[in-house]
Amino acid sequence: MNNLSAKQKHPKGLMVLFFTEMWERFSYYGMRALLVLYLTAELMTGGFGLDRAAALQIYAIFTGLVYLTPIPGGYLADKFLGQRKAVFIGAFLMAIGQFLMAWSEFGEMESREFLRNNGLGLIIVGTGFFKANISTIVGNLYSENDKRKDSAFTIFYMGINVGALAGPLIAGSLGEGIDWFWGFGSAGVGMLISTVWFYIQRDKLGTAGMPPNKKLKEGETYYKFDNGDRFDILYYVVGSILLVWGIIELWSNISELSKDILSGALAIIGGGFIAYVIFKNTTGKVAWSRMSVILILAIFNIFFWSGYEQAGGTFNLFAAESTNRLTSWFEIPATLFQSVPALYIILFALPFAALWLRLNAIGKEPRTPVKFAMGLILMSIGFIIMNKAAQNAGDGFMVSPMWLLMVYFMHTMGELMLSPIGLSMITKLAPQKIVSIMMGVWFGSIAAANYMAGILEDLLYHYWPDMHLFAFLTMTTLSTGVLLLIISPLLNKMMKGIH
Repeated sequence: MNNLSAKQKHPKGLMVLFFTEMWERFSYYGMRALLVLYLTAELMTGGFGLDRAAALQIYAIFTGLVYLTPIPGGYLADKFLGQRKAVFIGAFLMAIGQFLMAWSEFGEMESREFLRNNGLGLIIVGTGFFKANISTIVGNLYSENDKRKDSAFTIFYMGINVGALAGPLIAGSLGEGIDWFWGFGSAGVGMLISTVWFYIQRDKLGTAGMPPNKKLKEGETYYKFDNGDRFDILYYVVGSILLVWGIIELWSNISELSKDILSGALAIIGGGFIAYVIFKNTTGKVAWSRMSVILILAIFNIFFWSGYEQAGGTFNLFAAESTNRLTSWFEIPATLFQSVPALYIILFALPFAALWLRLNAIGKEPRTPVKFAMGLILMSIGFIIMNKAAQNAGDGFMVSPMWLLMVYFMHTMGELMLSPIGLSMITKLAPQKIVSIMMGVWFGSIAAANYMAGILEDLLYHYWPDMHLFAFLTMTTLSTGVLLLIISPLLNKMMKGIH
C-alpha cells in the first residue's frame, strides 16, 4: 500500500501550477460573470446600456478569441520563448487588461469604450500566452505515458475551479452589488497574486517550461531568468499593448467589407500556418494516427463547449431575468450562479481523479473517446432540464433557482468527463515538438464553441424561429454523444497504445 502511494504521489510543481492557475481563473471568471451584465446595465448605473443581442455578440467575440489566441501563444513558446516566460507575459497583460476594464466605468463614452476595448483586447492576448502554456508545463512534469497524468490534470482542473468559484463570488458580488470598478479591480488584483506566486515558487518547477535549446548553468537546479529573459518579457508586454491598440484603431476605421475580407484572410493564413506546422512536425504512421484522434475529438469538443458556455451568456441572463432570487433576508446576485459549476467541480474533481486511478488499477478505466461521449450525453440531459425551466418561465413567471442548480450539476459531471481528460490527451498524443501549439489548437476548438455559444440564439431567431435554443442544444449534444460512442472503438485503435 505504501509503495502504491509513493508511486502515485505527484511532484511539488503541480501545486505551484495549481495555485497559479487558480488565481488566473479567479481573475477571468470574475470578469466573465460581470461582462454581459455590465454591458447591458443602464448608463446611469455605470453600464453601457447595450441590448441583449449586442452584449452577447461582444461576449461571443471576447470568449471566442480568448480561446483562439493560445494557438500563436503556444507557437511562440514552443519555438522561441519557452512556456515559463510565456506565462509571465500573459499574466502581466491580463492584469493590465483587468485594471483598464475597472477604469472603463468612468469618463465620456468615447474614452470608456477605448478603455473597455483595449482592456478586453489585452485579456485576450494575455490569455493566449498564458493558458495553453501553463497546461503544457503540467504535462512536462510527467513522462509521456505516466499513469498519474490524467489524475494530475484533474487535480489541476480543480485548481481552475477553485478560482472559478471564488471569482464570481467575490469579484462578481463586488461589481454587481457595490460598483463595477471594484469587481473588475479585484479581478486585476487576483491576476497580480497569480504572477507573484508563480515567481516565488519557480524553484519547484525544475526545468519544465524552459526555452528550446536552453540548458541549466553549472550548479543550477532549476531554470532562473537572466537579463535576456527579463527583457524578452518586457518587449513582448510592450509590443502586445501596442499591437492591441493598433488593431482596435484599424478595426474602428475600416468598412464592413474590409473587415470581412481581413477576417477571411486571417482565417486562411492562420489555418494554413497551423496545417504547415502540423505536417512539418508529424512524421510516421503512429504519429499521424494519434494526431487524427486529436483533430476528430476537437470537432466533438466544439459541440460540448457551445452548450457549456451558455453559462456566461444566456444562463447568466436567465438567472438575472427569469429566476426568483429573493430570500427572506436578501436577493441572491445573478453572478453568484456562475460559481455553482466550480463548486460542483471542487466537490467531485478529487473523487473523479481517484476513480480513474482505481479503475486503471483493475483494468476497467474507460478510454478517452468513451469519456468524451459520456460528457456529451450528460450535457444533453442538462439541456432537457433547462428547456423545461425556460418553458416554465414564460409570461414573466420566475422559476426556482433549483432548475439552474440541476442543470449546472449535469453539465459539470459532463465537464469532468471531458475537459481535464482532453488536456491530458493532448500532452500524450501530440508530437513533443508541437505540444503547446496543439494545446492551442485544442483551445481553438473551444474558441469556435464560445463564439457559437454567443451568437447561436440570434442565429436561431433569424433562421429557425420556431426552434428554441435549449431544445436545439439538447439535440446536438445528444446526437454527437451517441455518434462518438459508436466510433470510439476505432478511435481507441488509432491512439496506438495511449490510453
